[in-house]
Amino acid sequence: MPSASSASSASSAVSDSGRAVPSSLWRDVEFRRLWMGQTASQLGEHAGLVVLPLFAVLTLGASAGQLGVLRAVGQTPILLLALFVGAWVDRRRTRTVMVLTDVGRTLALGSAALAGLLGWLGLPALFVIAFAVGVLSVCFDVAYQASLVRLVRRDQLVRGNSGLEGSRSAAQIGGPALGGALVSFLSAPIAAAASAFFFALSFLSIRRIRRRESIPEHPEGPPRIGRRIHEGLRFVVGDASLRTVCLASAAFQFSFAALMTVYLLFLPRELHLSGAVVGLSLAATGPGALLGSLLAARLPGRFGHGAVLVSAAVLGDSAFLCVPALHGSSAVTVAVLLAVGFTFGAGGQLVNVTIMAVRQAVTPDGMQARAAATITFVGMGLTPLGSLLGGFLAEEWGLRASLLATAAGMMLSPVLMAVSPLARLGRELPEPAGSVAECLPPAQ
Repeated sequence: MPSASSASSASSAVSDSGRAVPSSLWRDVEFRRLWMGQTASQLGEHAGLVVLPLFAVLTLGASAGQLGVLRAVGQTPILLLALFVGAWVDRRRTRTVMVLTDVGRTLALGSAALAGLLGWLGLPALFVIAFAVGVLSVCFDVAYQASLVRLVRRDQLVRGNSGLEGSRSAAQIGGPALGGALVSFLSAPIAAAASAFFFALSFLSIRRIRRRESIPEHPEGPPRIGRRIHEGLRFVVGDASLRTVCLASAAFQFSFAALMTVYLLFLPRELHLSGAVVGLSLAATGPGALLGSLLAARLPGRFGHGAVLVSAAVLGDSAFLCVPALHGSSAVTVAVLLAVGFTFGAGGQLVNVTIMAVRQAVTPDGMQARAAATITFVGMGLTPLGSLLGGFLAEEWGLRASLLATAAGMMLSPVLMAVSPLARLGRELPEPAGSVAECLPPAQ
């Protein structure tokens, strides 16, 4: 079997289906189709996160409580279904899953737009649409993460993830802004139609992928979904690197949810910043994330994946430690907040892209979706508790002390990575230990 270095020096490689995979990723038309489809999908998804709430408030006159329910309904699928989706996607062609979810989201938002224009849409129907879009988005996001490792060579995973995550960062910046602008200048139904249009573009791009995608072989008949979920959990827990990714992600997301609850109170109440400046400071993470995606394509191969992971996590997570020392709404305060957001975005995205490449590299093909879903489930599962803790600390300790405590809590994530095998990863990505069955630890 050729080494990763020899593979990368060749002008092309041959995929499992016998088709040539170009050594330059951006010359690979199949990857470009995946990238364009994923970019359009992310634009539609992030625009929809703004469009549907504004639809409820501006068109249907939803109350604050009803708006909270709508947002919760759209976010619930990741906790309810992520593990099930991971087990299901691992036995399907990811291209088919992405195409079908794009069709479903196009129809869902298209029907919302049509019903809104005709005056037929009510809040109960909007709740159903928000839940359906949330379910389909979970399926698409798990599938596209699993699809890359089936589409490109393993030595191209970092660059591939850099491209995909860079477009996701751009969508996080441009999607909400586009959705809000369309609602403001046109109407909520037209904005919903625009989100549906992006999903249709994603469908048209991804369906053109021609490289044959082989479904990983399974020695047994289709097992029960519970057993497949259990296998995914066993695999992640049994791998030291992935186990650390789960723990570090959970620590970060819990602390970050608490911090953001305090932060969104601290900026207007303690620093007396306007809503526009608050929004600007939050938006600074977007350009930083774009820079992080670009750096992730080069730094791990030069300095080693472990060194980049730990140093980027320390840099990004420590950025908020200086915020409690700020006073007033001077230009210096605003400049510091912009620098904090930019640094946090760059470090965080560099960590995200590198960890995703490591996770894909150490995971056998038949476990890709389940590993992604398990890490997402564990990492995001504590965020509601973190938000509640942030509110409690703000009331009991005050905003400055709470902000310092929650920012310090985020530093647990790089500490966990620094004392784990992740910190010792070199320039080359590791290989999976074997097949799915060989990678699973013995059942207890």
